[in-house]
Amino acid sequence: MFRDKTKIVSIGNKKIGGGNPILIQSMTNVPTEKVKECVEQILRLEAAGCEIIRCTVPTLEAARAVAEIKRQIHIPLVADIHFDYRMAIAAMENGADKIRINPGNIGSREKIEAVIKVAKERNIPIRIGVNSGSLEKHLIEKYNGVTAQGIVESALDKIRIIEELNYDNLVVSIKSSDVMMCVKAHELLAEKIPYPLHIGITESGTVASGNIKSAVGLGIILYQGIGDTIRVSLTGDPVEEIKSAKLILRTLGLRKGGVEVVSCPTCGRTKIDLIKLANQVEDMVADIPLDIKVAVMGCVVNGPGEAREADIGIAGGINEGLLIKRGEVVKKVPEEELLGVLREELLNWNKKEER
Repeated sequence: MFRDKTKIVSIGNKKIGGGNPILIQSMTNVPTEKVKECVEQILRLEAAGCEIIRCTVPTLEAARAVAEIKRQIHIPLVADIHFDYRMAIAAMENGADKIRINPGNIGSREKIEAVIKVAKERNIPIRIGVNSGSLEKHLIEKYNGVTAQGIVESALDKIRIIEELNYDNLVVSIKSSDVMMCVKAHELLAEKIPYPLHIGITESGTVASGNIKSAVGLGIILYQGIGDTIRVSLTGDPVEEIKSAKLILRTLGLRKGGVEVVSCPTCGRTKIDLIKLANQVEDMVADIPLDIKVAVMGCVVNGPGEAREADIGIAGGINEGLLIKRGEVVKKVPEEELLGVLREELLNWNKKEER
């Protein structure tokens, strides 16, 4: 089911599904019990653009920490539960805005009913999560290995368990580290359920390899109109996940806002340290709330022409550089002043454009 037709689910003060904007998620990688560290990380993620945060809740201490963490952050918090149904109940009682469970490892039907009872009372959505790495043995045997079809059947089984308990405040996620298997599974599942989907390529790898796998997989899924929330799972600082998710969504035209930086790949004409400069520009514009394109070019010969599609840009030469607006040179400055001049222009962009 395409994202504009899925059921709308409220997570704290956010809504997903039914054509609402695709929201960016991440997960803390510090112990939830360490409230101060957890809050500090979440606030950094908020500043980067994170809109929903997930924290692991393996202990009662972690469940109780949810209440204190919630008081200090500004985005909905999802409690990640494995195996112990009591942690799901405790997390909800301490203010979790959503819980993530796999009904298959929670235990008996009575334990699942106990979780659903509290979720109903508090109207808390449940994210049903199924990963290819934990696919049931009988499904592996049925499909002769881990397959997209097996992942989908597993998810449908879990959904059916909750639906039979008369609860449909659900979000579903099916993940695999195999990119094309993950794509196929989402294509199959989207045809069968009305619930919003949280999408991601699990265990995708480091910032370098994980970004490529996530961009390819999530790009294909999102382009088909599937997916209501997104997480780019990376082995590294979770802030990198937010940066990547924002870029994927902007590249697909699914999100506006934020400065887009384009830069040339360098060649023998490059006379400045363009790699360093382009990275400095990316870091510099992260906190500038403009919906424009900025070009960073390596030479003054082709730079202005190649930067024509950008709103503003800079091009470097021998000990000097150019400030460019929509392909036209507007100022020549010493090389060491390029970055500062660009930032000043961006900070005053709206004022100058209104003239």
